[in-house]
Amino acid sequence: MDTWTTAHVVKLTGVTARTLRHYDAIGLLAPAAQGTGGQRRYGRPELLRLQQILLLKRLGLRLDVIAEILEGGLDETAALRAHAEAIAAERDRLERLAATVDDTIRQLEGGRPMAPETWFEGLDDDHREEARRRWGQAAVERAWSVLQNMTPDERRAIPAEFDRLNTALAALRDDGRAPADPDVQAVVGEHYRLIARHWGAEPTAAAYTGLAALYTDDPRFRDTYDRVAPGLAHYLREAMTAWADTRL
Repeated sequence: MDTWTTAHVVKLTGVTARTLRHYDAIGLLAPAAQGTGGQRRYGRPELLRLQQILLLKRLGLRLDVIAEILEGGLDETAALRAHAEAIAAERDRLERLAATVDDTIRQLEGGRPMAPETWFEGLDDDHREEARRRWGQAAVERAWSVLQNMTPDERRAIPAEFDRLNTALAALRDDGRAPADPDVQAVVGEHYRLIARHWGAEPTAAAYTGLAALYTDDPRFRDTYDRVAPGLAHYLREAMTAWADTRL
């Protein structure tokens, strides 16, 4: 086959016909010819150029930059090096954001209070939209809104709420109660409702069990609970999983 129709190219590459028309309209990829009824046909050179476009696009380069590279107006190595530097800078910012979110969760759940000057690390206005896209707008925005809307007295009351639940769970565990025991599950029910209040929405089963896993998998979370009683993080994880399995 010397040429391929739009339908063939779509099937071959996964690129939509609309995208191919857009690439043609902006001068990035013109078809080799147009047949009866305006049917576009692409030859081997066009398919090779499309392959290059998709590769460079996958690396995160903008279409205008890709066009300059393919036309020889921009050095590909220099463009990729600049892009790599931008990715590294964004990665560092997102790592700061991840640490801020983790610290905020720990504070809401009774961990070490955060200094106010650390509350906004990684949340500069220029990157808020990117943070929402990468971290999930609904979850991040709701939790952050709840924190911001709390009064100082409400923030100070948070550790005591979690301490009460953690102490109750530790006592039940020491009494030999299994994680699925009704009395343990009653305390976990309070924990679930407390989390829902601070998250601004009721966690789904997947979200709640994911949080339970975080309590044991992340040493910073695990230490917070195991300081109350050794092994409490694992016990709480099992109890939360039992709650999610039976009630969510």
